[in-house]
Amino acid sequence: MTLPKSAPIILSGFRTIVAPRGGSLSNFDIGALAAPVIGRVLRAANLSRDHVDELILSNALGGGGNPARYCALAAGLPDRVAGLSIDRQCIGGLDAFNLGAALITSGQAKVVVVGGVESHSQRPLRLKNSSSTLPPLPYYRPAFAPTSDQDPDPDFAMACVAQDHDLSKHTQDAWAIESHRKAIFHQSDLEKEIVELGTSGVRDPYARTLNRKICDRAKIVSGTVTFANTAVAADAAAFAVMVHPSIAADNGLQGVTYVGGVSLGADPRRPALAPVDAIKAVLTHHNLTTGDIDQVEMMEAYAAQAYLCCHHSGLDPAKVNLKGGALARGHPIGASGAILAVRLFHDLLGTGKTGLAAIAAAGGLGTAAVFKG
Repeated sequence: MTLPKSAPIILSGFRTIVAPRGGSLSNFDIGALAAPVIGRVLRAANLSRDHVDELILSNALGGGGNPARYCALAAGLPDRVAGLSIDRQCIGGLDAFNLGAALITSGQAKVVVVGGVESHSQRPLRLKNSSSTLPPLPYYRPAFAPTSDQDPDPDFAMACVAQDHDLSKHTQDAWAIESHRKAIFHQSDLEKEIVELGTSGVRDPYARTLNRKICDRAKIVSGTVTFANTAVAADAAAFAVMVHPSIAADNGLQGVTYVGGVSLGADPRRPALAPVDAIKAVLTHHNLTTGDIDQVEMMEAYAAQAYLCCHHSGLDPAKVNLKGGALARGHPIGASGAILAVRLFHDLLGTGKTGLAAIAAAGGLGTAAVFKG
């Protein structure tokens, strides 16, 4: 793998804890979640707010507007930072890194703050008009794919992946149990990447000692998919500072190189496997094989989805989510992809190793990105 001289450098990355909906972050709106993390990543990169050319922010549940601009102002960034908001649901936080890299390599920016923020706790209530005479009807989320006679609810396919591939509950539960075990074992290691908000602490509160008995008591989502092997809705923010290599050289800090990323659409009826094509594409583009990857951060919206994405991509499970995944944290949709990248940043920094982050989204979307320590 040969890195271009213009390859963007990530100088710092931090996140909040990931707190389940209604938990210790429920009183923080997206600005209050994002601003302290943005401030922390800039200080760690030895950069002032005036150095920032753009903020690219993923948010899925905020109900519109321009949350990137809102968070830029909340963080005290200069008025000239317009803020670019993206909504690709679960993959948006990692897509922010891809878009930030594009701005830098094209010469449009030298310093970009990238990441995502989500408050499941403060998501707005949604209503839609059914007719001119009836009152508006509430709905939980918009549709991500058109319905048909064959697929009356294609968005539900994410949870059906285990049944489609005959993946046993035993296998899914084992993956979830291991995710929690690793997260608990590495709690003290993870503290270095977390910015404390108020009295939130610096440990993800959801990780627990999970076992088969607890898994067997969990309510069913669909078939063998249960609440024990599904990530819970959560609140969090995660950001990184991505810069042109000339800026990295000037500030004297060692960083992690953003090698490249790919976002692809796939079959909306099989959204859980959408990252597979993205993983293969980004590895091929950079002349890499799965054997060249030292560490993988794979999104765990469902244990079945994570397991099958690794299996179909040919990734070594022993290299995946070394310090636990979203099953042990929660799923703050717009921030989840950024959390994967922040995790890799801290583990790859100064090691010379190569890492891969990958994530799926409803509607049949997949993103994968490669990073070099």
